[in-house]
Amino acid sequence: MPITMTNISFSSVVQHLRQTAIVLASLLAIFTPARAAHAAEMVDVLVYGATPGGIAAAIAAAKGGSTVALIEPTPRIGGLVTSGLSHTDFRTFEGLNGTFLDFARRVEAHYVKENGADSAQVRESFRGTFGEPKVNLAIFEAMLVEQPKITVERGLRLASVKLDKSGDRARVESATFTKSVGTPGSTQQSEFQAKVFIDGTYEGDLMAMAGAPWRVGREGKAEYNESLAPDEADDQLQAYNFRWIMTRDPKNRVTPTAPAGYRREDFVEVLKVLETGSIKKIFAYPSGCIFKAQLPPLPNGKFDINDVSNGLIRLSLPGKNLAWPNGDAAARAAVFQEHVRDQVGLLYFLQNDPEVPAKFRDEAREWGWCRDEFEASGHMPPQLYVREARRLKGVHIYTQQDSAQAPGDARAVLHRQAIAMGDYGNNCHGTLHPGPRFGGKHTGEFYNAVPPYQVPYGVIVPAIVQNLLVPVAVSSSHVGFCALRLEPIWASLGQAAGYAAAHAVKNKIAVQEVPVPELQRQLHADQSATIYVSDVLPGHADFAAVQWWGSAGGLHGLQAPFAKPGQRGKNISGQYYEAYQGHAAELDKKLEPAQLERWLAIAKELRLPLDKLPAATASPTRGDFIRAAWK
Repeated sequence: MPITMTNISFSSVVQHLRQTAIVLASLLAIFTPARAAHAAEMVDVLVYGATPGGIAAAIAAAKGGSTVALIEPTPRIGGLVTSGLSHTDFRTFEGLNGTFLDFARRVEAHYVKENGADSAQVRESFRGTFGEPKVNLAIFEAMLVEQPKITVERGLRLASVKLDKSGDRARVESATFTKSVGTPGSTQQSEFQAKVFIDGTYEGDLMAMAGAPWRVGREGKAEYNESLAPDEADDQLQAYNFRWIMTRDPKNRVTPTAPAGYRREDFVEVLKVLETGSIKKIFAYPSGCIFKAQLPPLPNGKFDINDVSNGLIRLSLPGKNLAWPNGDAAARAAVFQEHVRDQVGLLYFLQNDPEVPAKFRDEAREWGWCRDEFEASGHMPPQLYVREARRLKGVHIYTQQDSAQAPGDARAVLHRQAIAMGDYGNNCHGTLHPGPRFGGKHTGEFYNAVPPYQVPYGVIVPAIVQNLLVPVAVSSSHVGFCALRLEPIWASLGQAAGYAAAHAVKNKIAVQEVPVPELQRQLHADQSATIYVSDVLPGHADFAAVQWWGSAGGLHGLQAPFAKPGQRGKNISGQYYEAYQGHAAELDKKLEPAQLERWLAIAKELRLPLDKLPAATASPTRGDFIRAAWK
């Protein structure tokens, strides 16, 4: 139905058009042609994309001694963590580490300072992992301000890169960016030279422009022997949606209005689904609803709203995002607006259409945008949840097997070159939606339980570009990427990329030549984990030693496999659990003779002085041996 004065107020139309114009202008401004030039700026490391992975990379590079330019193409840093994804995806608190754990602790400290240690806000922040977007933004800003070697530039979009192809591997010499200034259509051009470049974008825009090989779509089952892959390769892509931040608090609630292009006939089929009784509520958790209001809630009466996995009515729109990964400004703006039209249109229909049953319509009307969030974009998140776009084809391609359970072990397969770890299984919200928009079913959807796993250095390293690292659009198959595509893991990979870049700068070597053991030592010293250990966490006196020994293989073989891979502890709430079982170091436990023999073999392989290690006659504990080996 066209927008008329009979069904929408004039002020609502004006408000909506203003909101749409702001969002589209932000997207299109990123790609405006350049008009004026400035002299090149020089830094050691340039990071493009201030996502959490990009921010972690910038901070680590600065800690490593490099000067850093962190360039974000939009006005807002923080990626999805400041644009709606406040209900962070992880499984256990024991899996959080490094930069992301630092961030979460700062978020919790913010609520302690503002509301008191015993406040509801502190409890609802879930140890700082559930911050409000505006709080998350403030924390990221503060973390960057603490690093004087970092210069942050906002609103600069990548226009071109200059490559030197004279050697065995290409080298990025400089990157040129444009920024909208003054009157519409007027732009300013900036050129940056750097010794190492890091692509922190969700889309891999710098990676693609630098000539690193990449892929979009799904591999066939036979290519990497992945059971979760389709039989044949295709161009399907994991679906996108918005992560709304909403409230039922009348004092902070803004009533949604109809989006541009809203047509009632696009949503009337929802009525048939409601008639079946399969939908119990409009907003609920985790199923039997249309909008997943994540639990536990966020502080101050806010909720992170997401797509309902395996639901009959979905927010995610598989197939509607294919133009995004390699699209230009117009293509991405069109995808963005189609998601606004569909998802906000669905909400508007449920809240206002007279044929929606009153119990559903009244419930839906209780919800609205948050007045104190996203003011510049009409209280709607300024970024779309880009779950998957381009993927690097690098030194190591991460596949389903990389997070699989090791034979005869409770742990996942060992990666001695690990620079990060994760505890969330392969997770895909679907890649196609055959049948009707409402009441059909996504295909390509899977949720695969695995033990905590390691991520090797090669996933962030291109094979043919000597001074580029890619910690977000990482080298992986579609199935493998569906395990790595989580903000805490991206932050860990970004932290590793930052230290690797600083090491390459300092030692004047290619990123492919960075010694991983040295990189691991830097990461462990900075409280970043390369293997999951449930009882020796960041801050523990033996954290670095246990991480080193575990990454060398010392913690494998301590626990026989469980009947179900990835056996977790008790459920805490929603998708969050107590620690994974069989993943403790148990440092006070006596080292059995067979295990001692195995550990001595690892020590020999590492060329450690065996005469300095505990003997069987001394009845050493696990901790005794690891500490002696570490020394």
